[in-house]
Amino acid sequence: METKRMQQVAELVRRNFGILLQQEGPYIYGTTPFVTVTNVKMSPDLSIAKIYLSVYNTEDKQTVILEMEENYTRLRQSLAFRLKKHVRRIPDIQFHLDDTLDEMYRLKDLFQKLEEDNQLGSREGEEE
Repeated sequence: METKRMQQVAELVRRNFGILLQQEGPYIYGTTPFVTVTNVKMSPDLSIAKIYLSVYNTEDKQTVILEMEENYTRLRQSLAFRLKKHVRRIPDIQFHLDDTLDEMYRLKDLFQKLEEDNQLGSREGEEE
């Protein structure tokens, strides 16, 4: 269960890291990928922030995450500069790929294919 403070710090990290990606992102992973922060989960002691990222406009999403991990120090220092007046300790950050949207599109395509193949059965109220 998340405490109110955990939620507040998570939202603070989410907003500031999103702004940070707009400014620093093109220098790290280039201008082609579009990266957004979808969620942040804080550990109970507020020492670790798990940042969930969605990566669009590229096929190799894991490479973008790896490039961000290579620039971990730079990103954490930039985040620290933005958070230093709001928190006592700057949390360690961990990057996780959020593939929720990819999964949604995959399921949508699957259901569309099943409907085209007429394997879903007839809907109630429809006449054949």
